[in-house]
Amino acid sequence: MSEPVPTSFTDEEYAFLRHVRFGELPAPVRPDELVELRETDARRDYPEPVDDPDQRALGLLPGVG
Repeated sequence: MSEPVPTSFTDEEYAFLRHVRFGELPAPVRPDELVELRETDARRDYPEPVDDPDQRALGLLPGVG
């Protein structure tokens, strides 16, 4: 006959199963390996508008025409 299926695992058994599934965890990040983040504005998908009367007359500026 088949063996009974355990209904619950111990912490050590769960740790073993995690190790089998995911392998060895990477080493933790040391404080000297951290970098400072600098928040910036989001990248624009279009250039800044130029206030050039010739381009405005030709309808080349956004929102014109």
